[in-house]
Amino acid sequence: MITIRTAEKADVPKLLDIYNYEVLNGVATFDLQPKTIEERMIWFEEHNIKNHPLIVAVIDNEVCGYASLSPYRTKEAYAATVELSVYVDADYRGRGVATALMEAIIKLAKEDENTHMVVSVITHGNEASEKLHEKFGFDFSGTIHEVGVKFGRYLDIDNFELRV
Repeated sequence: MITIRTAEKADVPKLLDIYNYEVLNGVATFDLQPKTIEERMIWFEEHNIKNHPLIVAVIDNEVCGYASLSPYRTKEAYAATVELSVYVDADYRGRGVATALMEAIIKLAKEDENTHMVVSVITHGNEASEKLHEKFGFDFSGTIHEVGVKFGRYLDIDNFELRV
């Protein structure tokens, strides 16, 4: 059974491990260097305020994934637009964790009167993520080609949007 709850400070080391796995092994993030616990604490403190929730999925008392809504851009006019991130521990993929996190984070976005648009930036070719977003009503809104370089190759990003 998957439990979804608000992230707590004690969760940050596990969230860091999940994120850094993707930094080192995947293209879900374009970060090239692992984050430190100090950097992730700052990131944590920027969430669960305003319209920027951070939630975790728990199975058998183990944090196995997280979802967040973060500022889309720093300029004030973008305040009602948030960027969605969902990360699942590699050992828990294929068990419905991402779906449970998406359902919960979108519900929070829809309930927040300060949120109008949820944007998701997905590395091109991540079919599982694209299908998950389409399942929840996101619309494809364009590709930016060769915008990042990771593992020695140029990568495209696909943008998805959901008006809430």
